[in-house]
Amino acid sequence: MAPKKRTVTEAASTPEINRNSRRRSNRISLSSKKSTYFEDNNDSDEELPPRKAVKVSAKESSSRRRKTKANVEDEDDELQYNDDENTSEDEDEDGDAASEEDNSGSEASVPVKPKRGRGKPPKQQTKTTATTKKSNKKARVPERPKTVEKSRGSTKTKKEADSEEDSDDDDDDDENRITFIPAIQLRDTGGVDYEDIRLHKNTFLFLKDLKANNQRSWLKKYDEEYRRSLKDWESFVETLTTRITEADETIPWLPIKDVVFRIYRDIRFSKDQTPYKPHYSAAWSRTGRKGPYACYYVHVEPGRCLVGGGLWHPEADSLARLRASVDERPHRLIRVLMNPAFRKTFLPNAKAGNEKSVVAAFAAHNQTDALKTKPKGFHPDHKYIELLKLRNYTITKQLDESDFLADDAQDKVMGIISAMVEFVTFLNSVVRPDPGADSDSDELGGGTEEHEDGEDGEGEEDEE
Repeated sequence: MAPKKRTVTEAASTPEINRNSRRRSNRISLSSKKSTYFEDNNDSDEELPPRKAVKVSAKESSSRRRKTKANVEDEDDELQYNDDENTSEDEDEDGDAASEEDNSGSEASVPVKPKRGRGKPPKQQTKTTATTKKSNKKARVPERPKTVEKSRGSTKTKKEADSEEDSDDDDDDDENRITFIPAIQLRDTGGVDYEDIRLHKNTFLFLKDLKANNQRSWLKKYDEEYRRSLKDWESFVETLTTRITEADETIPWLPIKDVVFRIYRDIRFSKDQTPYKPHYSAAWSRTGRKGPYACYYVHVEPGRCLVGGGLWHPEADSLARLRASVDERPHRLIRVLMNPAFRKTFLPNAKAGNEKSVVAAFAAHNQTDALKTKPKGFHPDHKYIELLKLRNYTITKQLDESDFLADDAQDKVMGIISAMVEFVTFLNSVVRPDPGADSDSDELGGGTEEHEDGEDGEGEEDEE
């Protein structure tokens, strides 16, 4: 409820005690100069004389107005953050209205109207106001260094996060990046067509490059060249298979995949970790390139081409049968080795008609993995102890690259294979005889010794 205003008459009739103890305003002056209109003089009952008007120059008045305006703005800012002063502002307005009515009588007698002033606040209130201002100033103005440090830290963290995101994006780009490998042009044929009866020169050039660059990445890069050379080799083998089956009726016609060896090496238990064989090869037997039977073998490699056959690392029971045949009836193997076509083709250094020379040449050809001492169960003074020590029973014939590039390449290969048909047939009759056939029979053109043994030989075969 608003306080009741007093009239001039009431103000005149008011005792002097009440006039001296009138309400004081707690509001601070808006100007920088403290108002002296009301003085807190409790000892004196005399009224203060009116203030004289002072003439002020235009410059001073403008500067005062600027200061007053600045102080008002500062005061408004401070009062905006001061909740306590907002609550007491209404009371100050009421007090100002009452003081104006009290002084209305005295102002009427004064010729010059003085400036309206404010009452001097109590000391305790002044301290409270100063403290409030100080706290408001602290509350209003944040600590600048901390804010700057925080902003700098956040900026640094943001930059690091951005850099990490950029690096992650780069990694993703690297993973998703597609590398285009230019296509490798195939070698020029040089005017020579690919034919089934011979190999092409580019096939040997590819094998030479594969030996120099035996890596998966290189072969993947030159895959087309590899496919063309492989097709050339397979076509050559396919036509050769037909002629081998004609020379040896025990060899069936098999698909290429069962005859040709792959160029991929098994490196799981090998010290040599090169992934590919730098050569092409194929083997023909009753079961193809694999199995317990003796086979015909063709090997093509730059600088090392050969044609051969026989048993390479036979199984234990097959090897035992061969040793038993050499021990009991060695003349059967000796007859095959002494064949003029066989000796001339595979044992050219052996003397013709000299059994000892032929046996020594054949044993020297198979010294790889041969035993250093006699095998178990045989006498060390055996006549054919060198043959009993062998673990492999093979023969080979070297050829040149030009032999496979010539028009009569298959004729040369078949000339070698035909010379060892008797040798392969003998080995198969020992290690894997046909049902109902006698492995010690004279079907291979044996002599009189087998006929004289007669029943004894049949009994030994039954024992086996």
